[in-house]
Amino acid sequence: MSSHLHGLVSFILTDMQSRFRLFNQLTDTSMQARHLDRKTYFEDSAITSSLFYLPYIRKFHPITSCSKILEIGCGEGGNLKPFANIGCRVFGVDMAQIRIEQARQFFSEEKLKGHFESVDFLEYPTPSEDDKFDIAILHDVIEHVPDKIAFLSHIRKFLKEDGILFVAFPAWQMPFGGHQQICRNKTWSKVPYFHLLPNPLYRFILNRLAGEEESMVSELISIKKTKCPIERFEKVVKATGLSVCNRQLWLINPHYQQKFGLRPRKLCRGISYIPFFRNFCSTSCFYLLKLG
Repeated sequence: MSSHLHGLVSFILTDMQSRFRLFNQLTDTSMQARHLDRKTYFEDSAITSSLFYLPYIRKFHPITSCSKILEIGCGEGGNLKPFANIGCRVFGVDMAQIRIEQARQFFSEEKLKGHFESVDFLEYPTPSEDDKFDIAILHDVIEHVPDKIAFLSHIRKFLKEDGILFVAFPAWQMPFGGHQQICRNKTWSKVPYFHLLPNPLYRFILNRLAGEEESMVSELISIKKTKCPIERFEKVVKATGLSVCNRQLWLINPHYQQKFGLRPRKLCRGISYIPFFRNFCSTSCFYLLKLG
């Protein structure tokens, strides 16, 4: 029993050290600069996708030059670049027209083939059986979606019978699960966990103390409304008739390697099975889902 306790204490101390270092990294204004410089964001996303997303998917599903890939909420298309590099047919959809224009531009500059379209995915027509996809990607999107069941139910219509869906999202209770790092206020953009405060107090801080514009406040409040704890996501998966092929929770998000120079670290397996508590430790949650 003492060895288990010692292991847990060691894990918590290491976790605290990692978080302290992470918070120090977040004080660097380069984080906001990266969000504003979309080409840098595109390249950073491509590197992370190449090092982590593609290999993770490939462990459970073959990826070849014949593979057909769809990303919902593709942004500038960085996640799709490594798939395009190996000859996959890549398709990206996003509601933001400017992101689609950037994706087309960046792919054109790198002489890569890709099809990008600005559309509300829930209004995107279901493909025929011959046009369905081998792999669908939903990265940092599900936490913004109000009706998660309807959204995942629609995605499954785009997958081949043996297709797979890769979903990644930050657990709601993690230090920056509210996406408050996008605040324009340099101080409040670095404050962890304050997104967990009650709505009236959260809005007061954003409006009065941080001085954020109403558009930013509305976006952050909307994320609070559509939050995605691990337990809620797994209930949604079950409700849509999808099944979990694999799950990997991360103590240090793989993308932080590009953002902050932090070495990615998987969450301790024992902690990953503790409901609620695991949300505070999971900066990114990887899931591979399949039909049936």
